[in-house]
Amino acid sequence: MKIKSALISVFHKDGIDVIAKKLHQLDIQIISTGGTQRYIESLGIPVTPVETLTEYPSILDGRVKTLHPMVFGGILARREEGHLAELTQFKIPEIDLVIVDLYPFEKTVATTSDEATIIEKIDIGGISLIRAAAKNFKDIVIVPSMNEYDFLLKLLEEKEGKTDLEDRKWLARKAFSITSNYDVAIHNYFNRDIGEIAFKQSYDKGQVLRYGENPHQTATFYGNINDMFEQLHGKALSYNNLVDVDAGVSFMREFKDDNPTFIVIKHTNACGVATRENIFDAWKAALACDDISAFGGILVSNRKIDLKTATDINKRFYEILIAPDFDEDALTELKSKKTRRLLKINDFSVQPKSYRSLLNGVIEQDTDLKMETRSEFEQVTKAAPLANVLDDLEYANKCVKHVKSNTIVLIKNLQMIGMGCGQTSRIDACRQAIEKAKQFGFDLKGAVLASDAFFPFPDCVELAHKEGIVAVIQPGGSKNDGLSIDYCNENDLAMVTTGIRHFRH
Repeated sequence: MKIKSALISVFHKDGIDVIAKKLHQLDIQIISTGGTQRYIESLGIPVTPVETLTEYPSILDGRVKTLHPMVFGGILARREEGHLAELTQFKIPEIDLVIVDLYPFEKTVATTSDEATIIEKIDIGGISLIRAAAKNFKDIVIVPSMNEYDFLLKLLEEKEGKTDLEDRKWLARKAFSITSNYDVAIHNYFNRDIGEIAFKQSYDKGQVLRYGENPHQTATFYGNINDMFEQLHGKALSYNNLVDVDAGVSFMREFKDDNPTFIVIKHTNACGVATRENIFDAWKAALACDDISAFGGILVSNRKIDLKTATDINKRFYEILIAPDFDEDALTELKSKKTRRLLKINDFSVQPKSYRSLLNGVIEQDTDLKMETRSEFEQVTKAAPLANVLDDLEYANKCVKHVKSNTIVLIKNLQMIGMGCGQTSRIDACRQAIEKAKQFGFDLKGAVLASDAFFPFPDCVELAHKEGIVAVIQPGGSKNDGLSIDYCNENDLAMVTTGIRHFRH
């Protein structure tokens, strides 16, 4: 198919001069609008104003320029007898090439909060032209952004203005990708306050990663990591880094307003959690939970990192350190390790919706943002937890929510001293947690236990009691709850239930 006429209407003029000159050299008629028309005319290239076709001026402050049958008829008409006869009947010219880009909606959202300004950047005519031309790709060439200019120039130069069906279909595919992502960006803007953020992200936000979960897998991150973090140092984040960072941010959300807290993440699970009066002591206590697993981990602090803490951290190998801020001398110390990533986080917040690809589709669910307070705990045993034990129970409940099911977490003095994660039975998780605690020299007497789900049997509380654990927190809800409660009553253990289950798969 040979291109004989082209409609050009673009917001960004970069590169359009080369295109227009080449079209003129090939004796292709150029139809244009507004600023684009004036720009092409300034190059000394003749242009047919779109008003000549429509016999209407641009109206409503430019909102309506091309929305007219004289334009869309020439684009949507199939090049076959019936449609061509109608074009002749209504004196509608054929349009073979459409070069359009869209108003910069996302850039406008990122640079202003003025709603009137943002709304004006919702493109109507442009996106309609792109859809129309892409729909009729059998006969029409659509160039939907400046990213396709090189491809178009190659066609114009090598094929002298002719295109093949394969060329046109490739461009149509690009066009619909752009329009779908543009619609998603608008959807996300209008639903930002209620958390209805679409799973599909915008066209220009895909960040190609070095590889995926393993080197033989490819991966792309869709989103804007810079909205959450300022990366102060180190290599680009990998797939596994991003997964672990997500786990760390979600976990620390539970403690963001608490006293100084440190979390060490390894393969999305916490291997160390502690809260103390200062961040250095919190770091040392979190590291003590399991200093073997902490090797190569993700470190998360809810307080500014000072030099003392930075110096001690730098003695160990870690992948990423996340904190709300860093003292200047601490930053200098940490930057001495060239590959370590340092992330300054803006806010420990997470999206209200979460997504996961499964089978041949995607699951959307509400993110688990619920966290029970002690006022919601129900004491189900005769023994009541003492005040310090109640503090540890509340702490344990925050921790168990963020460890993979089946899980048991052991807490003592606001420190995770043991955890069993990802086990196929709850008793195995309990055994693992106890063995971990003993491995790293912790005394279990006076500790508390948290479970991410109810106890169908009393075996876990029996085992915990024999090790000196004094209180248990769990969701409750099993028809056999009474078995565990009875054991606690017989052995002076305190148990509270939350009524909320926090599975993590």
